Amino acid sequence: MKILLGLTLGYAGFLTSPTLALAATPMPMATPMPMASQNMKTVSQTVNFNPPKPPADPPPGGRVLGGAKRGSCPQVKQDLTALVPFTQEPPSITNVWSLTTSAHPTFWFYVPYSQQENLPAMFVLQNQQSKELYKQPIALPKNPGIMSVALPVNAPNLAVNQQYRWFLTFACEKKEESPPVYVYVEGVVKRVNLSQETTKELQTATPLQQFAIYARNGIWHEALTILAKLRQEHPQDPDLRTQWQDLLASIRLGNVATEPILSDKH
Repeated sequence: MKILLGLTLGYAGFLTSPTLALAATPMPMATPMPMASQNMKTVSQTVNFNPPKPPADPPPGGRVLGGAKRGSCPQVKQDLTALVPFTQEPPSITNVWSLTTSAHPTFWFYVPYSQQENLPAMFVLQNQQSKELYKQPIALPKNPGIMSVALPVNAPNLAVNQQYRWFLTFACEKKEESPPVYVYVEGVVKRVNLSQETTKELQTATPLQQFAIYARNGIWHEALTILAKLRQEHPQDPDLRTQWQDLLASIRLGNVATEPILSDKH
């Protein structure tokens, strides 16, 4: 992949850097919150995500799972997983492709590592010319789980109808005499505009209704983020849990649907 050669040098300085962006920490088991009925009404049936077809020329490619095959990478029961739609074409082509309406979208990952492993992690964003636009060290959470990486407001805006490649990488091999061994996931995101009719519909919708609208229109990042935030606010709600599990199962990631969603509050 295009980024990996550049990452080798980038990690050399990164490994000695004391400054990390704090990753998510686990949500405490709080007393169940009362249902916010005004915000939760109403989606009574399963919401079907309408996945957009990835571009054909060139195909986005990507990697939805980051399995460790060698080096000092920790062995885990469930691989690093990007919570993003993907397609698979014979013989072995994977396209990791998603849409957003935001200039600064939020990305979600299942991270099987914890602070105990002390693996340097990096989130990188490139434009279509493979120029690096944003790079940020990411600190590991206290415990494995589903965490978010939000593109901050001081990062470059994603332009409408432009494609951007993102990477989340973990450097496993830290010996000076050995080159780094990376576990990573990558994909391509494109920012789009919604129709005026859909935008107007969103303005009067509750958060749960907004989730359904985004999912129906194939806008993955906003749909997933809204539902994740609702689950964080109402962790004991069975309907939200079912919606979450059904959404991830619809993109063949049901194996991480029961993993804890980590708090974005540090």
